[in-house]
Amino acid sequence: MERTVKLSNQITVGPQPTHADLKQLRTDGFKTIVNFRHDGEDEQPLSPEAEGEYVESLTMGYLHIPVSLKTITPADVNRFRQEFVNVPQPVFAHCKTGRRAGLMLMMHLGSEQRLSGKAALAKAEALGFHCDTAEMRQFVVDYVESHAHAKV
Repeated sequence: MERTVKLSNQITVGPQPTHADLKQLRTDGFKTIVNFRHDGEDEQPLSPEAEGEYVESLTMGYLHIPVSLKTITPADVNRFRQEFVNVPQPVFAHCKTGRRAGLMLMMHLGSEQRLSGKAALAKAEALGFHCDTAEMRQFVVDYVESHAHAKV
């Protein structure tokens, strides 16, 4: 699968996988798929529901947390983080291109690792998970800063 980014030994981020990609991810030892896409997005070969059914047929876990970077709230990130800590690892997380998934996971990892918001944002952008707007950059910084010392 092209354009994947390994954030740790347990977390890899990438674009929308195909049926064949999902099967290969299972073969590669991934235990959970995390999908950040909303139903009906463009270039979506599987609905989130169909993807979940297929992933579960491969005996992997599936977590669907639909988010949009245009309307994301701290509650969206908190919900993801609360559910994410309980999924079997290693995890492959995706959205359409991997950017949204990367930013969500960097907010989680930045908070868990108690990074400064600016350090978490810099790390995300160095990995290719760029924010389109100043507002989104500030959201990432503020989220990590406000959650770096508290469990969600």
